[in-house]
Amino acid sequence: MTPSSPQRGWHFLQIPGPSNTPERVLRAMSKPTIDHRGPEFGELGLEIIGKAKKVFQTDGHVLVYPSSGTGAWEAALTNLFKPGDTLLGFETGHFAILWKNLAEKIGLKVQWVEGDWRHGVDPNRVEEELKKDNQHNIKGVMVIHNETCNGITSDLKSIRRAIDVANHPALFLVDVVSSLATTPFYQDEWGVDVAICASQKGLMMPPGLGFNSINQKALDYSKGTDFPQSYWSWDRIVTMNETGYYPYTPASGLFFGLNEALDMLLEEGMENVYQRHRILAQATRVAADVWGLENQALNTHEYSDSTTALRVPEGLNADELRKLILTRLNMSLGTGLGQLKSKVFRIGHLGDFNELMLMGTLSGVEMGMEMAGVPYNPGGVQAAMQFLANHLKNN
Repeated sequence: MTPSSPQRGWHFLQIPGPSNTPERVLRAMSKPTIDHRGPEFGELGLEIIGKAKKVFQTDGHVLVYPSSGTGAWEAALTNLFKPGDTLLGFETGHFAILWKNLAEKIGLKVQWVEGDWRHGVDPNRVEEELKKDNQHNIKGVMVIHNETCNGITSDLKSIRRAIDVANHPALFLVDVVSSLATTPFYQDEWGVDVAICASQKGLMMPPGLGFNSINQKALDYSKGTDFPQSYWSWDRIVTMNETGYYPYTPASGLFFGLNEALDMLLEEGMENVYQRHRILAQATRVAADVWGLENQALNTHEYSDSTTALRVPEGLNADELRKLILTRLNMSLGTGLGQLKSKVFRIGHLGDFNELMLMGTLSGVEMGMEMAGVPYNPGGVQAAMQFLANHLKNN
C-alpha cells in the first residue's frame, strides 16, 4: 500500500482528546431538536444536572455552557475575581500556560511558579507561597489536575492540605478537563471550590460543552465580584437551573448526547471507570518500558491515567513518526505541544476505550517505529498483552 492509497477500516483516534464518541451517544444526538423552553427540555436539564453531580462527586451546582474548556476557564475567573486580583499559578505544562495567559489578558495578575514540564504541582511550594502572603492578596490557586501535554497528574489532596496548613482563604480552582471520568476526582471530599471541565475527553462527547462545578463557598464569594460580564454569569444560570432551563439557547443536541454519556458512566460505576483507565495506562507504560522509550513524566506517582507522553530518542522527530503512523496505519497520535514539539508523541487511552483497542493502538506504535527506523526494543506489545491478560484472568 502506498501512502496515497485509500484507507480501510476504522480510524484509530488515539489523541488525548477529543476522544472517541460511543455509538450510543451518537445515536442520542440524532434526536430532533426540541423546544428549549418546553417541559421536555426542563426534564432533560434536571436529569443532566443530577447525573453530572454524581460524576463530579459534588452536592454543589454543575453549570453547563455552550463553550470549549477555554470558555469555562473564563467563566470561572470572571465570576470570582475582579481586574487586578492576584492568582497563584503553576507551570506544569502547556495548558497551565494557556490558562495563565487567559487570566492575564482579562486583567488578572498571576503569581507564577515556573516548572520544567516533567513534574506536577509541588504541594510544599503551594504552602510556602501562601504562607508568605500575609495580606492575603492571593485570591485563588489555579491547578491543572492532569496535563495532557506531558501526561502528568498533580496530587489535589495534598495541594488542598497545603492550602489548609497555610491557613489561607484563597479559592481552589482546578481544571479537570482531562481527568474527570478518567482519574479519581472527588470534588467535595477534596475541597475543590471550582472544577472546570469540557465535554470531549472522559465524558466521551464531541467538543462544545464547558462546565463549572461550583460549591457554595465559591457561589457566595462570586456575589462580591464586579467583573464586567454577562454571558458567563453564574447567578442567572443557577436560578434557571432550578427548573432545568438556561438563560441562553442551550446546545440541545449535545445535551441529548451528554445525558446518554452520563448514563454510560454511572452504569459502569465511577470507581470502575477509574480502575479501567488505570489498568489501560499501566499497560501502555509496560509497553513503553520494553521499547526503551522515556516517559516525559519523571515521578511514577504522577503518571497520568488518560495520557502517556513518550520521548523519542535524541535527534529524531516525533512528528515524522506520527505522520507515518497516520498515513500508513490510519491512526492519530497526539503531537508535542509548546516546548515539547517534535520531542514527544502522546498516546490517549481515555474515554470509550478497552483492552483490545489499546492493543491495536500499541501495535500501531510498534509497527510505526519499525517502519520509521526508530531505535526500540521489540516486544512491548507482547508485554502489554500479557499484563492485560493476567489482569483480566485475575479480576
